[in-house]
Amino acid sequence: MSYQKQFQGDTKKLGRVAVLYGGFSAEREISLLSGETVLCGLLDAGVDAIGVDVSKNMVSELIAIKCDRVFIALHGIGGEDGKAQALLELLDIPYTGSGVAASAVALDKLKTKHIWQGVGLPTPKYAVLSESSDWSSVLDNLGGEVFVKPANEGSSLGICCACTADELKEAYLNALPFDKNVIAETKITGREFSVSILNGVALPAIELKTNNVFYDYDAKYFSDETQYIFPEDLTRREQEDLSALAIQAFCALDCQAWGRVDFMQDQEGKFYLLEVNTIPGMTSHSIYPMSAKKIGLELGELLLEILATTTDASA
Repeated sequence: MSYQKQFQGDTKKLGRVAVLYGGFSAEREISLLSGETVLCGLLDAGVDAIGVDVSKNMVSELIAIKCDRVFIALHGIGGEDGKAQALLELLDIPYTGSGVAASAVALDKLKTKHIWQGVGLPTPKYAVLSESSDWSSVLDNLGGEVFVKPANEGSSLGICCACTADELKEAYLNALPFDKNVIAETKITGREFSVSILNGVALPAIELKTNNVFYDYDAKYFSDETQYIFPEDLTRREQEDLSALAIQAFCALDCQAWGRVDFMQDQEGKFYLLEVNTIPGMTSHSIYPMSAKKIGLELGELLLEILATTTDASA
């Protein structure tokens, strides 16, 4: 990870960088915060950066500002699902992060599970829900306690825990407005970890602890009680397994450049993959910059590392 060194002292090589944020998804609020962090960090690093709160006029805005590359800080639908990436490819503008197909697959928890299962990677057992689901049978098959999730949404939006048939049906109805595809996933009781990926390297894992029922929207972005811990009690083997599994999961979806992989570890010590975030949050409460700082990358250096993946590193 030394791409950013080519720009130190000469960030003009990057040209004008448009930071895309905001947008129309349910994660707009967080995207605005991430975008502000990225924009300020790039400006402080001497980059000619300009923010674009994505609207229906995004194409004309990008053409008007004559940007040379784009830093995507859009979360959720419209940003992490491949649509923005496809548009930028049509405009022939280099952008940060994963490509069109990888972005679309990674946002879809159901497709992600299919791929992980196909290559033998561990992920919790699940069921696809519908109005005609046998709620009691689903619970029995998944161990009696589940998390219900919209298949295509991030930031823990629409997620509920259920341990009775009535709760499961209610959780399904709660998730439905976020996405037509809803899944129930076996609840893994144990510790929660997140591993950030940068240019093919796993950054130090972070353990997440919250007083909430689970690591939900409030715990992720606003609560000052959420604990972010670099786990020193994991054995070297566990740390190596966690990092290796993160890389495998990331590569299995053909993700690139940067992202984050989330895990649960059960009480027997086995790790289970939950999801991949192709555009991690960059707010004051976000895991990704914390992990980067642990290896000595301050925000500006981190952003240059990510931006450098949009061009030929040997140039």
